[in-house]
Amino acid sequence: MEKRAVTELYPMLSVEEALEQVLSHFRPLEPERVPILEALDRVLAEDVYSSFDIPPRANSAMDGYALLAADTRGAGPQTPKRLRIIGDVAAGYVSEAAVTPGTAIRIMTGAPIPPGADAVVRFEDTKQQGEWVDVFIEVPAGNEIRLAGEDVRRGELVLRRGIRIRPQEVGMLASLGRQEVVVIRRPRVAVLATGDELVEAGHPLGPGKIYNSNSYSNAAQVIRYGGIPIMLGIARDRIPELTEKIKAGLAQGVDLFLVSGGVSVGDFDVVKNVLAAEGEITFWRVRMKPGKPMAFGRIGGVPLLGMPGNPVSVMVSFEIFARPAILTMMGITELDKPTVEAVLLDEVKYKDDRRHFLRVYVEGKNGEYYARLTGEQGSGILSSMVKANGLAIIPETWDHVPAGERVQVMML
Repeated sequence: MEKRAVTELYPMLSVEEALEQVLSHFRPLEPERVPILEALDRVLAEDVYSSFDIPPRANSAMDGYALLAADTRGAGPQTPKRLRIIGDVAAGYVSEAAVTPGTAIRIMTGAPIPPGADAVVRFEDTKQQGEWVDVFIEVPAGNEIRLAGEDVRRGELVLRRGIRIRPQEVGMLASLGRQEVVVIRRPRVAVLATGDELVEAGHPLGPGKIYNSNSYSNAAQVIRYGGIPIMLGIARDRIPELTEKIKAGLAQGVDLFLVSGGVSVGDFDVVKNVLAAEGEITFWRVRMKPGKPMAFGRIGGVPLLGMPGNPVSVMVSFEIFARPAILTMMGITELDKPTVEAVLLDEVKYKDDRRHFLRVYVEGKNGEYYARLTGEQGSGILSSMVKANGLAIIPETWDHVPAGERVQVMML
């Protein structure tokens, strides 16, 4: 009777319904000022304007000679124009001499154009003879000159709030002389595993024990998508210990809890009990495989995802629910992972009415993508996840999948 009542209170949701409920609890976090290298892959939280022209002065696009274009008229391989060299200028320096008719100044790439000059001719089109240079081609005014403000104008909006910062944006910030920039802060994500059977790596395994892999795969996923993992260790299958671990996470100011294990219907699955006693449960079952038993709610005002204990279930549940939540907190709006259509080379004979996420290896050949199962699909077989580069999505309405069927694959 009790299980039936719980089932009626928390009906099993579709993936879309569950994801909608999860994301309704998340918003972009507050901004912070960070050094520009720490802003990579984060969302800009301010408009960035330029206070000067880039480049600040007209400069040479090539190594050559700065001169007057009029002095090259009629120049050719057989009729060179001879000019007197009156100086040279390198990048980072300014010429004190001015170009006048009949003269030229040696100039390096990036050096400011000397006063009087209106063109640059490349070294390859000249030949130096002592203090003279012979010019073998005619060039127009403005030849090989990069104008002031050619890249960025003073007062121009260079980077708009809301963009995701890539290496090129970091370079532009440096070009503007910026050492720091305002971005959305990274979420702090508490990672906690539950279970009497778990042992931390580096300790000996006793009878019936296994190493805690879930915390580390989840923490690595948190890092991959831009969050900061806060490792809370292992909580045994006792309500007081789990409650204590969660309170420790709250004390560290976390923005999301990821808890693996303890959300099914067994006698020792305590996460739902703690969530119900200390906070609130929104749902705890999703029509998907792996990952059906997944609790979601809030505790101490912080969202909590209670995922299954099997390692593949944990990783798949993270990709579907935790990943978009973390991206949303970072201010990122593009939440979908890259998806391709592929020909599934293996038959899937037995399937229930849940959406299945099958571990596959995808490769392209002759303009098509082909996907092959990476092995047994049990939720405890982490090695099949290691071999996979995608998750084939099998809809709820399919009861089997013949070999050769086209399926959507979410790339990992």
